[in-house]
Amino acid sequence: MRLFAAILLVVTTLWHPARAAERFFTTTDGVRLHYTDNGPLQQGQGSGPGLALVFVPGWTMPGWIFTPQISYFSRFYRVIVLDPRGQGQSDVPAGGYNQDRRGQDIAELIEFLGRPRTVLVGWSLGVLDSLAFVHTHGDREIAGLVLVDNSVGENPPPPAPPRGPPPRKAPRLSHAAYMARFVRSMFHRPQPADYLERLTEASLRTPEFAASALLSYPVPRTYWKEAVYATAKPVLYVVRPGFAGQAGNLAAHHPAAETVVIPTLGHALFVDDPPLFDNILQSFLLRRIGH
Repeated sequence: MRLFAAILLVVTTLWHPARAAERFFTTTDGVRLHYTDNGPLQQGQGSGPGLALVFVPGWTMPGWIFTPQISYFSRFYRVIVLDPRGQGQSDVPAGGYNQDRRGQDIAELIEFLGRPRTVLVGWSLGVLDSLAFVHTHGDREIAGLVLVDNSVGENPPPPAPPRGPPPRKAPRLSHAAYMARFVRSMFHRPQPADYLERLTEASLRTPEFAASALLSYPVPRTYWKEAVYATAKPVLYVVRPGFAGQAGNLAAHHPAAETVVIPTLGHALFVDDPPLFDNILQSFLLRRIGH
């Protein structure tokens, strides 16, 4: 009977993730950032004995967009999901919407967590923020780097818009209408209307001036390439076909990198097909990082 109870406890721990803990920390420039601490290893500020996955979302997005990944990976690992400054439940300061400060925010989060054995997972703008962290702080604080669907500064650059006669002027969309259209565009597979509305509402928490600044990091493309090639830690680059050329060059020239090109999914590919993305990431973690 005792043996059965022990087995049941182990199974329950593995297959029923611990409830997320809502937490905040304050950066060195006085901004209060929100994150969630998920999974059986979450220990407040302690690191826990196993691996921590730190997810960084994209432009204007809240951390909860990674809900499918939280549900899956918190069965095995400590899962930290950051709301970057100006996003989600974090403060919306007047400044700091540049690569140096956003990379520094990640560094301070990892330090606040107690420097756990960390795999950094950045998506979209989170790719650039993660590379900014590596560019400034190196790779000593991470065990691996996962970059999802953005340029890493490799060749070839993303294709330029097609040339042709200038389009007819159309009425300028309001910021709210633009963000609603952007949110819908992130998915190839239909998402529920209430989900899209909730995500759009969350994206609008980032003020227009901040959203604009986040799209204009003042560094050349080589900055990102220098960062990704500066790490000797395992790198996983998961992209759609538009970045296939960069993926091929990265795999050919970076000895620690592996790449996966996924067709027929949208920019938020981990929401479009969570099992596919989660299996790719879990395989990478087991083969290249270990527990």
